[in-house]
Amino acid sequence: MFERLKEWARRLRRDIYALYLAARDPRVPWYTKALAGLVAAYALSPIDPIPDFIPVLGYLDEIILIPLGIKAAIWMIPEKVMADLRHQAEERIIARPGSMFGAAIVVGLWLVAAFFLLRLILRR
Repeated sequence: MFERLKEWARRLRRDIYALYLAARDPRVPWYTKALAGLVAAYALSPIDPIPDFIPVLGYLDEIILIPLGIKAAIWMIPEKVMADLRHQAEERIIARPGSMFGAAIVVGLWLVAAFFLLRLILRR
């Protein structure tokens, strides 16, 4: 059972990275790029919009929202393109460790979003 779970996690990581690549691929329609980019950013973000310490809702995004978003985005990408993106993702995951620059960009985007949300709340 542990091996099946490990394989599922590996495929999930590959598909998330493939969605990141799909968001930049010219063969993918713009609306699919938008969804793929949002899902990849949400899944890879080190900051959880719904913190896990909130009962039930905290794990709802990891258990339901992210897999549904991944499935929806993959469903919208043509099969041949998705197969190519998965192959590219496999190669890049093996060849490259995690990026601190990418993590800094994600954290920066979440900080900017939090700033504007706080500013909006304080105006009222």
